[in-house]
Amino acid sequence: MTSDLATRGKEPKDTHIEDVDPLKLDDEKGQGDYSGATAKSDPREIKLVRKLDMRIMPIMWAMYFLNYIDRNAIANACLNNLEEDLGLVGTQYNTCISILFVGYLLMQIPSNMLMSSKKVRPSLYMSICMASWAIVSACTALTKNYTSLVLVRFFLGITEAPFYPGALFLLSLFYTRKEIALRISILYSGNIIATAVAGLIAAATFATLDKNLGLKGWQWLFIIEGAVTFGIAGLGIFMLPDHPLTTRWLTPEERQLAHDRIQKDTVNSEESKGALAGLKQAMCDPRVFLLAFMQNMHLSACSFNNFFPTVIGSLGFNSTITLVLTCPPYIVSGISCVIIGITSGRYNERTWHITISMGVAVVGFLISCVTLNTGARYVSCFLFASGAYAVNSVILGWVSATLGQTPEKKAASLGFINVVANASYIYTAYLYPKSDGPRYLTGMASNAAFGFATVASAWVLRWWLKSTNRKINRGDLSGAGSDVLYAY
Repeated sequence: MTSDLATRGKEPKDTHIEDVDPLKLDDEKGQGDYSGATAKSDPREIKLVRKLDMRIMPIMWAMYFLNYIDRNAIANACLNNLEEDLGLVGTQYNTCISILFVGYLLMQIPSNMLMSSKKVRPSLYMSICMASWAIVSACTALTKNYTSLVLVRFFLGITEAPFYPGALFLLSLFYTRKEIALRISILYSGNIIATAVAGLIAAATFATLDKNLGLKGWQWLFIIEGAVTFGIAGLGIFMLPDHPLTTRWLTPEERQLAHDRIQKDTVNSEESKGALAGLKQAMCDPRVFLLAFMQNMHLSACSFNNFFPTVIGSLGFNSTITLVLTCPPYIVSGISCVIIGITSGRYNERTWHITISMGVAVVGFLISCVTLNTGARYVSCFLFASGAYAVNSVILGWVSATLGQTPEKKAASLGFINVVANASYIYTAYLYPKSDGPRYLTGMASNAAFGFATVASAWVLRWWLKSTNRKINRGDLSGAGSDVLYAY
């Protein structure tokens, strides 16, 4: 009895948060859940995942945090008279927002294909890209007019493009279906927390450095944030992984285990045939286009991000209070994002998580549409920010779990879906004209519709994957007899 109790007392130390359901753990270790996904039981695997978490997640989180700090600095710079200083009129500011995504979209698929080809070290490649965007972002401080700002924003999009799809690809190479949603949600919280504290950083910068050495506060903002980003890029070279079998800070045994466990977790795993073949595989899989539509609708619903200080400003407060009030909704959103990632991974479920989260967001958008009450509108900011952001990790985890037959197909699929999804920022930048304030009815009503479309496409994919699983079990498709099925 004493020995048994002692053994039980040690169990929590060998358990990861996504595997802690005691009622299901024993069964999943043996035969897996409805899709064949299993909980970790091998001490070597548990130790490996813990090592991966400690090396990969902190640096990726910091890089994504700074990615959004740099990208969205322009939204806070507007509160320090950037538009007036550069002579922006009409929709020119909106164009400066959307032009970033033109460059951003052009580079994502080629970048992920290059990373999957194994011709470059992902750790070195992504760190160089980060250093490049840091320099370009800092150069925003040198802009003098609309034309120069458009050019800087275009090249910022090009240099930032490799990071996020590349980060998703790297996570998919090292984490299983039950693990990846939580890791993507932790990564994505970098975006959310960056947006939360960006206003505070901007407020402090404007208050202390405005007109110092002849520079405006918004110029100092870009210089300081660019310098910090450049410094962190150097750390990425040593902390980021490469591929499972080539990561230098893993032992030979850990490299093989990292490779084997992902192969075991892949539905209909196929032999790699190169980056171009992976792109062709992705484009021939119709599920890619449904997932691309789903993610496009989700990011369309998140279009308030670039205008959030403006939306908060419509409540009638001064610029300093406005910047401070942008923080709490994003803090709550970050917590919600991690909770959804944990529960989605633990139960290996996606559709209901998307439905409930986006349902909350739609309610928030509708409240903003129908009332000008200050309290109600501020509460709605919590609802739509938390609900909309929470589903990102679920959708992208679904992509890697469904379309990962080869690393090259997975990389191309993630790149393509991110391209289609981020195209939403080109047109949604025009949903918030100043003439629509303070209600911003066009933007908020559109976001509600985008949220509904996200939920509808999730249920279509659920039906599609359940039907495919039945065909696999009957032996009508390749992969018949496999213990691994599609998760929904």
